[in-house]
Amino acid sequence: MEKTNVMRLLDAAKIPYCPGSYEVDENDLSGSHAADLMGVDHDTMYKTLVLHGDKKGYLVCCIPVDEELDLKKAAKAAGEKKVEMIHVKDMLGITGYIRGGCSPIGMKKKFPTFIEETAQLYDAITVSAGQRGMQVTLSPEDLKDYVEGQFVPLI
Repeated sequence: MEKTNVMRLLDAAKIPYCPGSYEVDENDLSGSHAADLMGVDHDTMYKTLVLHGDKKGYLVCCIPVDEELDLKKAAKAAGEKKVEMIHVKDMLGITGYIRGGCSPIGMKKKFPTFIEETAQLYDAITVSAGQRGMQVTLSPEDLKDYVEGQFVPLI
């Protein structure tokens, strides 16, 4: 398996992870589909959402693939009045990643990152490795520390 930039960053930071991959289906880029293909519990597979706040700019939220982000909770966590999802067409320019391959690790810039607090219930969670079809499984604490994130209620 070829290493992604996310994997190289984790290696450099000496953070243990387990790489995983699956066959990409261009018709279904959902995290739920990815979790099924990898045989991963949906509660431990996290999707990365990028939002824009009305005052402070961009922020990142990681939530379980089957859940819906509560925009009010995300805004509160970020200290914003309101937040909205960015347009898919803007994702590459803002993050360096494309839809279906957006990782909280290694974005172009460091954005405030918020991880759904239930991640702490698990020894390991799975997030995108920065490419469609590639994932990394790591400790939620290691992820939080690396991205300088916070565990907060988001769903």
